[in-house]
Amino acid sequence: MPGRLSGKVAIVSGCSSGIGQSIAVRLASEGASIVVDYRSNPDGASDTLHQIEAAGSKAIVLKADVSRLEDTQNLVEQAWQQLGSCDILVNNAGIEKGADFWDVTEQDFDAVLNVNLKGAFFLTQAFVRRLREAKRPGRIINISSVHEEMAFPHFSTYCASKGAMRMLTRNLAVELGPLGITINNIAPGAIATPINASLLEDKPKLDALLRNIPLGRLGNSNEVASVAAFLASEEAAYITGSTYVIDGGLMVNYHEQ
Repeated sequence: MPGRLSGKVAIVSGCSSGIGQSIAVRLASEGASIVVDYRSNPDGASDTLHQIEAAGSKAIVLKADVSRLEDTQNLVEQAWQQLGSCDILVNNAGIEKGADFWDVTEQDFDAVLNVNLKGAFFLTQAFVRRLREAKRPGRIINISSVHEEMAFPHFSTYCASKGAMRMLTRNLAVELGPLGITINNIAPGAIATPINASLLEDKPKLDALLRNIPLGRLGNSNEVASVAAFLASEEAAYITGSTYVIDGGLMVNYHEQ
């Protein structure tokens, strides 16, 4: 039985592990061909590729640093050249660097904003330009964070990047709607992924977090991927400019200790 994304092509940035990998594999299981992007984890990218092929779909693997304009343009160009089109873009690549506000360096500021905001901005621009030329609709899905709205002390650069992503999404929903291109955010809360390894090993810190989550557990990357698959599909054709929060109730219950 054909999947609901059969015949579609998707770029998933930063999909060599964690949430990005789960999204890439889920979209593939729904029938999409995937452009697997990685920056520094070729083994993880190979693992993603093997899972996509095991799901019965096609993929190409590209090394690209989304903070570099030429790399973002190449991701889109290769999707069209090697896979024939590009219908879905998932801006998943992201980094965070913790520091007290007064200790944040220009280097760390640039690193976070260049990946999380500049990267998503210009990869989306390259994606949209090709769709406009081809007069085709499309889907853009940003992996944002609950911290697009919720304070996260000592991570000011991360919060700034995600808050900007929220406003960018709302703005582009208006600009891109007439082109038949939708754009939405997914805002995960506490998800069990490699980036949270230190938290998972710190039981007192983990227990304190879980007390703030009404569902009493961390989420998993497949739960994020299922929402991405929905937003990429025709079932979500009338949804744009929205944020889907996946946090077990954390945002509505959270308070600083």
